[in-house]
Amino acid sequence: MLGEQKLRSLVDRFYHLMDTVPEYYGIRKLHPADLRSSNEKLYMFLSGWLGGPQLYFERYGHPRLRARHLPYPIGIAERDQWMACMVQAMEEEGIDEGLREVLRYAFAQTADWMRNREG
Repeated sequence: MLGEQKLRSLVDRFYHLMDTVPEYYGIRKLHPADLRSSNEKLYMFLSGWLGGPQLYFERYGHPRLRARHLPYPIGIAERDQWMACMVQAMEEEGIDEGLREVLRYAFAQTADWMRNREG
C-alpha cells in the first residue's frame, strides 16, 4: 500500500499538523509535549496495520488499541479532529486518491471505535 518512506512522511506530517494547526488542539492536548514517541508508535502500528512489518507488535505486543486509549477522553469532536488531521496529512503527502478513500474509510471505522464518551 504505502512504502516505508511514504508512511514515515505521512505520520510526520500528521503530527506536524496536529502540533501547529489550531483546529487540532483538542487532540493535541491529549498527547505529551514531546510528540516523538507518539509519532514513532503510530508509524510502527500503521506499518503492521497496512500489511507491512509488525513493528509495534514486535516491540510492545498486541496493540490493544482501544484499551490503550481508554485513559483519554475521546468523543465525537476528538474523533473528527483526528480524522480531519489525517485526511489533511494524506492530501498534503500526495497519497493516491483511490488509496486515500480506502484509508479514510478504514481510519473512520477505527476512529469511531476509539470513542469512549458521548459528544
